[in-house]
Amino acid sequence: MGPRIQSGDAGRRGFTLIELMIVMSIVMILTSIALPMYQKSILRAKENVLKSNLFTLRMVIDEYTYDKQKAPQSLQDLVTEGYLHKVPVDPITNADSSWRIIMEEAMTSVNQTEPGIFDVRSGSDKMGLDGTAYSEW
Repeated sequence: MGPRIQSGDAGRRGFTLIELMIVMSIVMILTSIALPMYQKSILRAKENVLKSNLFTLRMVIDEYTYDKQKAPQSLQDLVTEGYLHKVPVDPITNADSSWRIIMEEAMTSVNQTEPGIFDVRSGSDKMGLDGTAYSEW
């Protein structure tokens, strides 16, 4: 048996331009579907962290108020007294100083001479996935 002789294009390997364009189109379509879902899952994770941080802050404020018979004057008081390791970061604003503090009224406070923090909310002006503002959580 002698060597085989191949004719014309039979020996070339590779993809045609149209095949590459079809593959690129499919990749772009899949990416355009996956990217918004990924961004939404990131936002959902940040919202869960925000809910957890708010729950923790509110619980610690209540514990401090019960223990000291007066509400904390700042979030830093919670750190100084050992109730928190550090002030948590608001995941929406990415800052620990952006929390919106709601002070109690003097007439309804535990220690009427020194009203303190009653509640904490996010300092963000953005809307959540459920349609409510983060600052209202």
